[in-house]
Amino acid sequence: MSFDPSQILLARGGLVARYAADPMDMARRRSLRDQAFPALAGQADAFDARCRHLLVEGRDGRLLLCLRLMVLRGGAAPAQSYSAEFYDLRPLLALPGAALEIGRLCLAPAAPEAWEALRLAWAALSRIAGGEGVTRLFGCASFTGGEPEPHRAALAVLAGGRQLVLPHHPAAERVEFAAPGPGVTPDPAALPPLLRFYLSLGARISDHAVRDRQLDTLHVLTWLETAELPMARGKSLRAMGSD
Repeated sequence: MSFDPSQILLARGGLVARYAADPMDMARRRSLRDQAFPALAGQADAFDARCRHLLVEGRDGRLLLCLRLMVLRGGAAPAQSYSAEFYDLRPLLALPGAALEIGRLCLAPAAPEAWEALRLAWAALSRIAGGEGVTRLFGCASFTGGEPEPHRAALAVLAGGRQLVLPHHPAAERVEFAAPGPGVTPDPAALPPLLRFYLSLGARISDHAVRDRQLDTLHVLTWLETAELPMARGKSLRAMGSD
């Protein structure tokens, strides 16, 4: 699949998923990202220049969602991956085939079409994955607020999830998932919406979180083999992503 920056990937129900194509698009993306990650306001990093940027716009033209993506082929160097700044991904990146890394996914606050935008974004990613031979998708889902204690009920949910045993990056700060027990009741509703969505697709997660003091967040690695998508959900996303 050749990459055309101006390509509209999908249009459904008045919403449009497309690549950012010009400086104005990138400025709108930056504005939405600044709302989601205030600590990054006005900043870019080296990964921005290496990635494609996907936008989902609403019926009124408002930017509802943005994310960046990068396709990594088997044997890719960890330095190419943002997630590798927090987790040792060498065993995963050495797997044959191509992986699609998703990062900095941001939803417009209080947008009534947010769920539609997320579904359309994933349908677009399904189309990209199919066109480029991608067999797995991964990225870091984040909790707002880097202090672990307020997230204990949510982290207890993750303690019982499908986990990948991964070392953390030596420069990263490891945070263990809280085991359910006295004073800690698992609460799925306390999970970030994006992480809940990943889990609903059958994603595996890292066996611990990592604290990002710059962003004041906790990151959890998510890893999804496309072949393991639940049949109904996978069929639905692929249907949305087809012509």
